[in-house]
Amino acid sequence: MTGLKPALEAKALEEGFAKMRVCRPDAIPEAAGRLAAFVDAGRHGQMGWMAERMTWRGNPAALWPEARSVIMLAEPYTPEVDPLEALEQRDCATISVYAQNRDYHDLVKKRLKRVGRWLLDQVPGEAMKVFVDTAPVMEKPLGQASGLGWQGKHTNLLARDLGNWFFLGSIFTTVELEPDTPERDHCGNCTACLDICPTNAFPAPFQLDARRCISYLTIEHHGPVEPELREKMGNRIYGCDDCLAACPWNKFAVAATEMRYAGRPDLQSPKLADLAGLDDTAFRAMFSGSPIKRIGRGRFVRNVLYAIGNSGDAELRASAQALTEDEDPTVADAARWAVERLQ
Repeated sequence: MTGLKPALEAKALEEGFAKMRVCRPDAIPEAAGRLAAFVDAGRHGQMGWMAERMTWRGNPAALWPEARSVIMLAEPYTPEVDPLEALEQRDCATISVYAQNRDYHDLVKKRLKRVGRWLLDQVPGEAMKVFVDTAPVMEKPLGQASGLGWQGKHTNLLARDLGNWFFLGSIFTTVELEPDTPERDHCGNCTACLDICPTNAFPAPFQLDARRCISYLTIEHHGPVEPELREKMGNRIYGCDDCLAACPWNKFAVAATEMRYAGRPDLQSPKLADLAGLDDTAFRAMFSGSPIKRIGRGRFVRNVLYAIGNSGDAELRASAQALTEDEDPTVADAARWAVERLQ
């Protein structure tokens, strides 16, 4: 249908997306091999789901054979302040900017469905499926194949006209749409994202060892974290924005249009002492509707205690001492470690 793709893009922008591009489901033939190498090296850590359904994850065409096009969309969540500044407040916690308010999965998916339904209204009889980081879909390689951006040396997607502060969403559809030109690498000789990483989680440019990544350690890793890595986590208790914040392409970042991505005041540098005192009920109430709720009170307080241990603030010792006999053994271990560090 003549004019369908430009009209679809206009609809996507109207719904709040900042950019739309299209590729074929078979546009990333190299993805399966790269994924297999990543998993074989054990760099996925405890994320067993990455090793599952590798056929689908490595080959989008196998996920839904009827699909003819993959529509990739970017939704910005650009922070209003430099997230690196919060790292200096040692008695406070640093939470990744994407998690300081509502869960992006729900917000992005609703927009995707509205765009997808509009498309199907134009071409009755066709079908679509939407994905937001919850299915075996490799959004970042698809994003590069579609021309949305490219995977930088920090392995995240970035774009010359967006920076790297944006969520990815995809619409798989049976509608045949003209694919866009894949984007190429524009990182050049820059290594800012690699140099700033506190834990040296990048074995080489464009490669990540999740087992050393603070985002992985605070969100996906269960049980105690290795003491050597605890010390490098600083006051980061959920996620890490360092490599994203260091990217020079962010000078072209666009402002977020979704107000529910703006950081809640109580989640912008909250006091560690207050967070350490959360029981399960209080934790669930505080993080209702937040992606943080998914990791549970135990893992969250574990992270808070590591931050307390790194604070150098003797006044926080009492907060850690109160949890040394916590019913969660990982929390108790973190509390004892924090007390020892603050003696």
